[in-house]
Amino acid sequence: MKSSMMKNKVLLKDGPMFNAYPDSIGGKLQEVISIFKLDEFKDAFESFYILPSVFNSDLDRGFSIIDYNLNEVMANTDDLNALKSLGISLKFDFVLNHLSVLSKQFQDIINKGADSEYTNFFINWNTFWQGKGQPDEFGVIKPYEVYIQDMFFRKPSLPILNVKYPNGQEAPYWNTFYQKVNYSKVDKLDLVRILGMQYGKAEQVADLINGSIEEGLSPSEIDFSNFDDIRSDLVDYLESKRTYLGQMDLNIKSPLVWDFYRDTLKKLAGYGARIVRLDAFAYAPKEPGKRNFFNEPDTWDFLASIEEEAHQFGLNLLPEIHTRYEEKMHEKISEKGFLTYDFFLPGLLIDAFERNTKETLIKWIEDIQKKDIKTVNMLGCHDGIPLLDLKGLLTDVQIEKLIKTLVDRGGYVKDLHGKENMYYQVNATYFSALGENEQKLLLARAIQIFMPGIPQVWYLDLFAGSNDYEAMEKAGVGGHKEINRSNLSVEQLKAKLKEPVVKEQLNLLKLRNTCKAFGFDSNLTVHDTDAGYLKLTWEKNDVSATLEADLHNYTYKIIVE
Repeated sequence: MKSSMMKNKVLLKDGPMFNAYPDSIGGKLQEVISIFKLDEFKDAFESFYILPSVFNSDLDRGFSIIDYNLNEVMANTDDLNALKSLGISLKFDFVLNHLSVLSKQFQDIINKGADSEYTNFFINWNTFWQGKGQPDEFGVIKPYEVYIQDMFFRKPSLPILNVKYPNGQEAPYWNTFYQKVNYSKVDKLDLVRILGMQYGKAEQVADLINGSIEEGLSPSEIDFSNFDDIRSDLVDYLESKRTYLGQMDLNIKSPLVWDFYRDTLKKLAGYGARIVRLDAFAYAPKEPGKRNFFNEPDTWDFLASIEEEAHQFGLNLLPEIHTRYEEKMHEKISEKGFLTYDFFLPGLLIDAFERNTKETLIKWIEDIQKKDIKTVNMLGCHDGIPLLDLKGLLTDVQIEKLIKTLVDRGGYVKDLHGKENMYYQVNATYFSALGENEQKLLLARAIQIFMPGIPQVWYLDLFAGSNDYEAMEKAGVGGHKEINRSNLSVEQLKAKLKEPVVKEQLNLLKLRNTCKAFGFDSNLTVHDTDAGYLKLTWEKNDVSATLEADLHNYTYKIIVE
């Protein structure tokens, strides 16, 4: 079946896309660029997906954005210009649902309270639920059950962060993702100077406060029973020093938010973006009584408005969302004219190798062709190997067996929001997930470049990286993703370039990037062969490329004519 051009009005190339953090190699984007200039990398990649720590950000390895200015520690405009001069186009993230507490907008609220021009830039929880619930003992509205019974929360408590205004008033703001409230330890001399305490008493109080803070207590929870006469002053003093970390949800009904969206898209285009990945977009449209995760039709209206803005700057949008195959959300996104993430391929390839059959993989390829789905595909990525997405393509039994296989190979399973049998992802390098079998990795890469869509290549996969348990342990609680995010030195990378498994992957990527048989407007033929044998042929203008792959012994050959 012949694919049509992208439904988007902006023409897309479909060559391989390198994917890394700006500090994944050598610590700075400049050193990643030095790798692109090596002969071994020449003609291997058409684009580069730079993860969002390239921007001014604080948490979640870049996904908590303070602003979209370049992170001066890692990148500058000269770096972006160097990529342009190499003919490398860029893909960036745009986090639509939230901004960091440290953003100028939220800091303005903290500093000015209700007088800030940005009070409606974020979602005041009480304003949102006014008339649809009752305030609790702390003045936070608890919505009536009828409004929240179907709501999708990412954490067990209400998704709010209480902020103290300068006048002492508490205001709850919607906070879907990470949050942390910090209380600073005190110095006895400050207690003497600011609260007028005697030195000896200040020493006792400082020891009490600092010990309590180490235990994780808030000021109101500290046992000030021996200092009742100054309890109120002490609590007020500690609260005045309160600081926050977190990702605060944006109010998409605010004109100021849309000014921010427009300015950001313009900035990303100026950086050289061709594709913008829309992160956390499905959480942004919120209405009382709805699920508040991919509300319909609200989310589609929201995406249409973002696309209208993006088109002015020549940008293609890639909405990022994990849902089960059986829910067909990927099809709906494609039908609306957007690029679609192929989160199915990583698991389907491992399944095909383990069961020595192309059966389910072919079903997915035929889906892509029949429904004209334009994808960005991958093996590994900065998150993990998707599992939730496979429900409906693989049976629960097959998925459970796949999970066990990957865990036995050193991977870590994350269930969705703590619920069992709600498969989300396995954290592992793709090489380790394949049992660190180089032939399997090469076959996986060969099949990837023959799949429809843009092949996105995680840097650690390219260099056959193994699970990094040391990095994971160093990251502590919640650091499981670091298993697949090892930072490499330039020297380590150059040594890796001498390994046959790396050389052959680069040869495959060069073929994909330069052979004129491939493209969104090319013909893909899926040949009728035995279940354990895969044969795919791409054709365009009398040029053809054929992959013949044996799923029993993981060998392959490629014929270009």
